[in-house]
Amino acid sequence: MTIFVGQDTSKTRRTLTVGDSSIDYYSISAASDAGLGDFSRLPAALKVVLENMLRFEDGKTVHTDDIKAFAEWADKGGKNPREIAYRPARVLMQDFTGVPAVVDLAAMRDGIKALGGDAQKINPLNPVDLVIDHSVMIDEFGNPRAFQMNVDREYERNMERYEFLKWGQTAFNNFRVVPPGTGICHQVNLEYLAKAVWSDEDQDGKMVAYPDTLVGTDSHTTMVNGMAVLGWGVGGIEAEAAMLGQPISMLIPEVVGFKLTGEMVEGTTGTDLVLKVVEMLRAHGVVNKFVEFYGEGLDNLPLAQRATIANMAPEYGATCGFFPIDDETLRYMRQTGRDEDRIALVEAYAKENGFWRGADYEPVYSSTLSLDMGTIVPAISGPKRPQDYTPLDHAAAAFMDVVNEYRGVDTGAAAEAMEAEGPAPAINESADPRKSQPVKGTDYALRDGSVVIASITSCTNTSNPYVLIGAGLVARKARELGLNRKPWVKTSLAPGSQVVTEYLNAAGLQEDLDALGFNLVGYGCTTCIGNSGPIAPELSDAIAEGDLIATSVLSGNRNFEGRISPDVRANYLASPPLVVAYAIAGDMNIDLTRDPIGQDKDGKDVFMKDIWPTNAEIAEIVEKVVTREAFQSKYADVFKGDEKWQGVEVNGGETYDWPPASTYIQNPPYFQGMAPEAGTISDISGARVLAVLGDMVTTDHISPAGSFKPDTPAGQYLTEHQVPVREFNSYGSRRGNHEVMMRGTFANIRIKNEMLDGVEGGYTKGPDGTQTSIYEASMAYQEAGTPLVVFGGEQYGAGSSRDWAAKGTNLLGVSAVIAESFERIHRSNLVGMGVIPFEFTNGDTRKTLGLTGEETVSIAGLSGDLKPLSIVPCTITYADGTEKTIDLKCRIDTEVEIEYVENGGVLHYVLRNLAKS
Repeated sequence: MTIFVGQDTSKTRRTLTVGDSSIDYYSISAASDAGLGDFSRLPAALKVVLENMLRFEDGKTVHTDDIKAFAEWADKGGKNPREIAYRPARVLMQDFTGVPAVVDLAAMRDGIKALGGDAQKINPLNPVDLVIDHSVMIDEFGNPRAFQMNVDREYERNMERYEFLKWGQTAFNNFRVVPPGTGICHQVNLEYLAKAVWSDEDQDGKMVAYPDTLVGTDSHTTMVNGMAVLGWGVGGIEAEAAMLGQPISMLIPEVVGFKLTGEMVEGTTGTDLVLKVVEMLRAHGVVNKFVEFYGEGLDNLPLAQRATIANMAPEYGATCGFFPIDDETLRYMRQTGRDEDRIALVEAYAKENGFWRGADYEPVYSSTLSLDMGTIVPAISGPKRPQDYTPLDHAAAAFMDVVNEYRGVDTGAAAEAMEAEGPAPAINESADPRKSQPVKGTDYALRDGSVVIASITSCTNTSNPYVLIGAGLVARKARELGLNRKPWVKTSLAPGSQVVTEYLNAAGLQEDLDALGFNLVGYGCTTCIGNSGPIAPELSDAIAEGDLIATSVLSGNRNFEGRISPDVRANYLASPPLVVAYAIAGDMNIDLTRDPIGQDKDGKDVFMKDIWPTNAEIAEIVEKVVTREAFQSKYADVFKGDEKWQGVEVNGGETYDWPPASTYIQNPPYFQGMAPEAGTISDISGARVLAVLGDMVTTDHISPAGSFKPDTPAGQYLTEHQVPVREFNSYGSRRGNHEVMMRGTFANIRIKNEMLDGVEGGYTKGPDGTQTSIYEASMAYQEAGTPLVVFGGEQYGAGSSRDWAAKGTNLLGVSAVIAESFERIHRSNLVGMGVIPFEFTNGDTRKTLGLTGEETVSIAGLSGDLKPLSIVPCTITYADGTEKTIDLKCRIDTEVEIEYVENGGVLHYVLRNLAKS
């Protein structure tokens, strides 16, 4: 099936000769020659979007004026927020978000048949790859059996889901599944799936080259931008629309230029660099913007390090963090086993069409900032946000600030010292608020700061052989001196691809990691997405009894509250070598830059500098063991899977035979009884408040991915359906069942609803004013026909591209979310589910308005001729009967989004159009 769309008659189509062959392409310089404008000063990231406009120009969804707008962007200093229709070349999914997406597609087939349409119209038009990587949990660790035992449990827990995904692979065109145990979707994408420049036949059978682009149902889809592949995360609902041929409506973004100079110094890692970049870009403000990295420092930055920076774009808030094509791109493609003809095409196309980063590359940017990589120092980030950057020499003191804050005493000394770039303050031993608690059945105690989880995990860092080899060398040197992890530390190694195991074994370093408890536990996201598995019961009991602030250290990208483990309050991001060092030290109170981290076989103090490898040691091993042959062999049968996957049975045909007793897969209610025609947007009248939430409420807070207990609404539902607690699995694995997920919405154990005083978890006040679960209150309000709103603070919906954060909000009967600001993906997801996002204006906030949740809310100006980004009046009626009218900005940003909301959501919009066509 031809996936390329373009016009052979286009005035911008040209032919490129590569070696002995020729291929057509859409030429940016030809667009300039045709009088459409000067595009030479555009950043490469924006040229990718411009090429998309040239290729899809049809006078309907893409107009000549859309193309001219890019030249105007450069003329206006990097700003021209025109609405455009963008079509990515492909879609990437993982199983947590992929299962509900395939559920939606299956439900849409039922829905289109109910509207009298053809079920085969519900088929991906663009290639879709789904990588199963989110389901493996770390039940077993620290021994040679861990990998196989965790895989066995994964299949036991998830067989219903895997049967469903295998049905999807057979039922839908252009849909492939990478089986469990292969790797993490972003690392598989970077190492194998991505092409940098795609080629395909047009409708006339002619080959055409164009940039490799994608959207993914995971926020860290941005990782592949390190290889100059433009991609970012979207919710599953937006990805499904893209699969079905619906263009992505977006505004031409601003592009922030981040200039890198110098080179990394001895003892620092790519992780240290990215944590500093995250801090700087969060402070600069890059939400809804592209970031492009440039400067001579890129000549000293291997692609694996670039991918780490690109991966964490959601953490610094950008749509993407892009690195243009250069010699390093070609070197990486060659090393990872890409075909030589493809590499030649990438080089020729990039140079011919203006995508190449040469020595003179310095385009126009909307704004710029710069960083000398020679100033980077070892660092961690935490305890609950990736942008909470902490130099390693201040980490122990900064943890004391965390303890002081939690215990309610004076705080901020370490933060003030970091701000002033001074030394870390000494701990006042006489006023030490830290607690400790003996662990039953052991000869040790835990205290505030004890590291109970140390995990080398996540595509963010396991895609980078420099930090993985570094971690192995730390383990080797520690082992030689007789050091080991502390007995209370749960250690794990979960690489993002099998290639990592190949080169660690080739270097003999896996044996050293095993000796310290960093045995292979699985190929998947594990700790980074909350699948850390349980810690020992005696440790969990001691933490609870002592009300301790236990800590985790992971080489991931996310450390939000309640994400890593229910037993851990403070989570820290660190490089893999530092994860090993903290496992040995076992305590966040230890200053790794000054204090001994243990004693050797002779009882002498050992310091971190004694076990830290040199950059030369790391580079020498990387050069030997990270080979083209390793990548080619490990990806040779990437879609085949092991015997367990091959034995998964497939049931169903064109439509899915929904198993009524399943607690994993259920037919969602979105399309049932749907009318053939769209409705209209109505004003909101007499809405009650479901929750009043603070700043930086993440999609983890709104729709957690981890485990849950029997006394929660989700746990009660599964118990009523005879599911034992051991088989609860996680919210993430249950995303194919709306009954579980709506009960888990706003149910994070750390979420704080300001309607209640000091209460953590998914609670609110019901219609009668008493405390109840958010789910139960929602059901009571919906039964009474009462609309609901949610109030929030700044950066509402930060974090993962979790469409269930919007789906659950919709199913709880929430008509509107009113916040100070929204993160990009979640705002889009809310609109895609028919929930209207509003922003406060004129300095109003939930605090200045004195909101308690007792209010009634009415929003006018929505019915009739609503325009994008309209200012509309909102009347708040307080409990004492007084009223206040404020202005809200309606964050329906584009004309097509108005149509989505009129239809009840983007999938309803697509379904109705397909049924009519």
